[in-house]
Amino acid sequence: MEIKGNRIAFNSSVLWTALFVCFLQLSALAQQLKRTGNSGHSHNDYHQNFPFFQAYYSGMGSVEADVFLKNGKLLVAHNEEDTDPEKTLESLYLKPIAKVFREHKGHAYADTTKALQLLIDIKANHKEVLAQLVTELKPYLDVFSKQQNKNAVSILISGDVPPAENFKDYPDYILFDGRPYKTYTPDQLSRIGMISDDISSYTVWNGKGTPTPPDLKKLRAVVAKAHALKKSFRFWGTKDNPNTWKELENMGADWIGTDHPEKLKEFYSHRDKLEYIQPKAYQPYQPSYKSDGKPAKVKNVILLIGDGMGLAQIQAGLSANFGQSNLQQIRYIGLSRTEAVNSDFTDSAAGATAMASGEKTNNRYIGTDTAGKPLSAIPDALALHQVKTGIISSGDITDATPAAFYAHQVERTMSQEIAADLLNSHVDILVGANRKSFVANKNTSLMDALAKKGYAYSKSLEEFKAAKGGKQLVLLDDSVTRHMLDGRGDMLKTSLLKTIELLSANKGRFFIMAEGAQIDHGGHANDLPYVVTEQHDFDRLVAEALRFADRDGETLVIVTADHETGGLSLLDADYKKGMVRGNFSTDDHTNIMVPVFAYGPQSGTFIGTYNNTEIYRKIINAMTGQK
Repeated sequence: MEIKGNRIAFNSSVLWTALFVCFLQLSALAQQLKRTGNSGHSHNDYHQNFPFFQAYYSGMGSVEADVFLKNGKLLVAHNEEDTDPEKTLESLYLKPIAKVFREHKGHAYADTTKALQLLIDIKANHKEVLAQLVTELKPYLDVFSKQQNKNAVSILISGDVPPAENFKDYPDYILFDGRPYKTYTPDQLSRIGMISDDISSYTVWNGKGTPTPPDLKKLRAVVAKAHALKKSFRFWGTKDNPNTWKELENMGADWIGTDHPEKLKEFYSHRDKLEYIQPKAYQPYQPSYKSDGKPAKVKNVILLIGDGMGLAQIQAGLSANFGQSNLQQIRYIGLSRTEAVNSDFTDSAAGATAMASGEKTNNRYIGTDTAGKPLSAIPDALALHQVKTGIISSGDITDATPAAFYAHQVERTMSQEIAADLLNSHVDILVGANRKSFVANKNTSLMDALAKKGYAYSKSLEEFKAAKGGKQLVLLDDSVTRHMLDGRGDMLKTSLLKTIELLSANKGRFFIMAEGAQIDHGGHANDLPYVVTEQHDFDRLVAEALRFADRDGETLVIVTADHETGGLSLLDADYKKGMVRGNFSTDDHTNIMVPVFAYGPQSGTFIGTYNNTEIYRKIINAMTGQK
């Protein structure tokens, strides 16, 4: 969108893309809400610290109570010897359910779209138990009888169930747990509340990975059989972990049994942030490999840094793009250790400083050693060899990663001081957001001083695209670097291509660092759609770098990260559907090694495992021959 006079003009392609993404996210959210809680079955619920309420406040749609008839009361316990006269079905379940149902004016939950069922597992003597159950339910028929309230809580009998021909002998508010291997008449089927079976009858799968294809076929078939009868289905005897839950869901099972209702709630309640489905694949660039790995001269280097991008983020992007990526086209791969001096867990400041200057430092330090002494960065070292430099970020240009290539401060938040450091750097082109740190700098003459140093100032990509040469300071509106889900578009690609055009004019040599800044933001937010869409944007940037390297023949492309963010693990993926689901172990950085991809002449030198400081040395050596 841009403002022209008093009119607002919309970029229709960006607008429709944003609307389509919003539609997909809302659809995913609707599916998540459909499953959240109400698909959860609190197995042996009476073992919880707070029976019923723990499951209820976790949004479960079903709770299970095993019962025995003792001295005229239905007691809740797994074994008869464990029964306690104080733990009755009425006190633990009937009264609490009635209380919340009546408080919500005839609904189980405040959310009136949610339903509830009480699964009563009769351990023995179903005739006597059911007779007593009918008696105990009489004061609560407004809660449990659908004849009195269509939103009533369902009573479902499992375990020692009467023969199907006897279902008719019991009040119609009592339903029964069916079996897939039994045949029911239409009248009997009308009394079946759901169909269940022991998962071990179909597979020896232990809940890890996926069942074998033959077993999966059997499991899906039994679920489909229940669905053909318009009945929900539950497996019992399943493992109780996220992998099992998602596999049961993939099989089509309607009820997910758990002994940990809070964990199951968490698994579903953040679904919109932990699952992503790509609407359409983008096609990767196919490199020629003509100069790849050759021990030839390196004229230019393009260093692409995916902030927070570890192997899991790369794999998530690959899966969501239907099994394709530009990064997987690159043949030479190494691993970078990212530890800072004062912590094994680096931040972007220390991580980028190590790559920019070849020396490790403390977290939060920008372009200085541990004593606060300024370090010479790549742009400074290469300026001695008439190499020009461009620094680009899809975020704040004074933030840690880009700042490490031109600034020298002992605190990464000193954005005004970082901006002022551009005056003493050898960076020729700087592109990113956070304009105010420059134009409203406490050094009120900063912009004039930068102009005197030769920087042409642009406030938009359109102005930058019109530039003809010379030093460029491109300070974009913060909205231009919003995240991809909000419609950032091709900001990174446009910036890289224009920077290459300007710096390669007149056969000049160049070094460019371009940062995909917001992969990291998505990791901090524990938001997988955010991570994947940012990784895809960064991966498309990789394609542009590879394309130029093939055309030029003397350009080395390096792709890496400063660290991994979020401790992302992938729980499910289907590259045929462009789907990926994950989980985060932290909202901070981890100290996992990050990959280094290299393409073009001398790319073979990046194979192996090394400290992130070696990236600096390898770049300097490739461009100058200096060790």
